[in-house]
Amino acid sequence: MRDRIELLIQHLGQTIVGKQDAIRLILVAFLSGGHALLEDVPGVGKTLLAKTLARSIEGRFQRIQCTPDLLPSDITGTNIWNPRSGEFEFLPGPAFANVLLADEINRATPRTQSALLEVMEERQITVDGVTRLVPSPFFVIATQNPIEYQGTFPLPEAQMDRFTLAFSLGYPTELEELQMLQRLQGRSGMEELKPCLSLADVQELRQCCAQVAVKLPLQQYIVDLVRATRQDEAVLLGVSPRGAVALQRATQALAFLEDRDFAIPDDVKFLATHVLAHRMIPAAGKKTQQVVERLLQSVPVP
Repeated sequence: MRDRIELLIQHLGQTIVGKQDAIRLILVAFLSGGHALLEDVPGVGKTLLAKTLARSIEGRFQRIQCTPDLLPSDITGTNIWNPRSGEFEFLPGPAFANVLLADEINRATPRTQSALLEVMEERQITVDGVTRLVPSPFFVIATQNPIEYQGTFPLPEAQMDRFTLAFSLGYPTELEELQMLQRLQGRSGMEELKPCLSLADVQELRQCCAQVAVKLPLQQYIVDLVRATRQDEAVLLGVSPRGAVALQRATQALAFLEDRDFAIPDDVKFLATHVLAHRMIPAAGKKTQQVVERLLQSVPVP
């Protein structure tokens, strides 16, 4: 099983130069059965990361460029009249994929954003009263630009709560940028990339992650962190119970990536900011990342 993880990491590293923490985080979100939100400036490799992951697992990749005129049916699909058969036929939308990239998700209207709520949580889509399951595994990577807010619609709390992790890739170092130019000179790394895992392999890896042991003291630590966010004066809205579940599942996935069958407090500490901060609403002038970092210093570690 370990060799499959190494293969997947190696594949992602063929196109994403450096960014080992980002690769670990995207795999944590993927293997834990969740979704990832990348808050980053354009051109740092968000789309490339999503495409590489999809190709590495023989998965179907779909990309949605979110704009204010995007409709919910542009994501979920719609029924189209077929004059030959004399009945409506369902035309699946891009959400029927294994890896779905929603680029600049905050440029879509709230009505269109809500089209992703059901499928992200329940892995199904309902159109005209008919419910259809999306392919499994199903993984959403959404991006938004943290700098430019003109013409955007901030994601509501219910939408943010459905992302297991939120993080940024950031700019590469000087050496990494040079390596990127050398590696991609005259060719595209994506063209030579071959699948290294089947979809059945992914399901097996996810089952292994779910079997990683999280002992009661560590579960209590997760609960203490989550409850502390609800009592902090710098926070208007703390983390929901869904956030506690997401942190435990992410911790299991990280421990599995580290070749352990048990989770440790350091796993929780590494992931806490990425799992909890985006689920909180801070008081005026406060930053949720700083709140989580402060709580990590004050909440007793088992």
